[in-house]
Amino acid sequence: MPSQQSFPLQYLLAAFFIIFVVGIKDDLVGLSPVKKLIGQLVASFAIIYLGNLQIRNMYGFFGIGELPYHFSLLLTYFTFIVVTNAFNLIDGIDGLAGSIGMLVSALLGAYFLYVGESLYAVLGFSLAAGLAGFLVYNVSPARIFMGDTGSLLVGLVNATLIIKFIEVAGNPVGRMPIQSVPAIAFAILIVPLFDTLRVFAIRMSRGRSPFTADRHHIHHYMLALGLNHSQATSVAVVSNIAFIFFAFSLQDLGTTLLLSIIGGLALGLTSVLFLMKRRKEALTAALQAVPEMEETPSNVTKPKILRVNTESMVQDK
Repeated sequence: MPSQQSFPLQYLLAAFFIIFVVGIKDDLVGLSPVKKLIGQLVASFAIIYLGNLQIRNMYGFFGIGELPYHFSLLLTYFTFIVVTNAFNLIDGIDGLAGSIGMLVSALLGAYFLYVGESLYAVLGFSLAAGLAGFLVYNVSPARIFMGDTGSLLVGLVNATLIIKFIEVAGNPVGRMPIQSVPAIAFAILIVPLFDTLRVFAIRMSRGRSPFTADRHHIHHYMLALGLNHSQATSVAVVSNIAFIFFAFSLQDLGTTLLLSIIGGLALGLTSVLFLMKRRKEALTAALQAVPEMEETPSNVTKPKILRVNTESMVQDK
């Protein structure tokens, strides 16, 4: 990094180290969701307060512009927690979290390189390159796994990049301003972010903790339809890329409308996937309920059964 652009690198690295330690502790001996959440809040605190990184504007979402200071803090904390856990939660099949993480960090790194934000470009490209080397051994069948140590760190770095992206791309006098930037940011993270928000809503609607494990993730639906890990990962990555192109091409619609279209489209596609999964499960259950009929071909001679009666006489049946 150029020495004149070192701020806030030291605080970012401190936050990354904190989340790294939290992940290692969880992988080795296990941590309760509350302790993991506390570690994520401490890491987020270092970036928000010391690194001076916040979401300060909604850029027209429901007519909201500049945010009050305390609401801005709450929204930024919420974004850090959700995005960090989103990558942790999609790390359920080989290659998925690494592939999505590489896509997001490479894309944001390229944007920051173009607009002259060298520090964040270095962060983005470093994470993308690290994940590229990791994925060589994580594609199905995986030989190594990132665990919570890796997924939490990938999530925190990408959360930092996406919040900085909202700040820089939303500046109308910047080098490459983007309209409807919150909707674009949502589209960039559509697979982990939408899946996590949807799963959290399902769990809480059923009176359960949002951090309890289940099989309601999108990649679980694809596995239930018969896709293997590589195929499910490929579908998720291609879908994420399609949403990004879709959002960039329609950025003139405005934040509220574009975000509604993206969310509705994601919900519709997920619903179709869910219905296909339910239909296949119902068909499988119906087939299993039908007793199997054993048929003997007519051209095959049935074997003779020899039985001995009480008078020790052999009868040919």
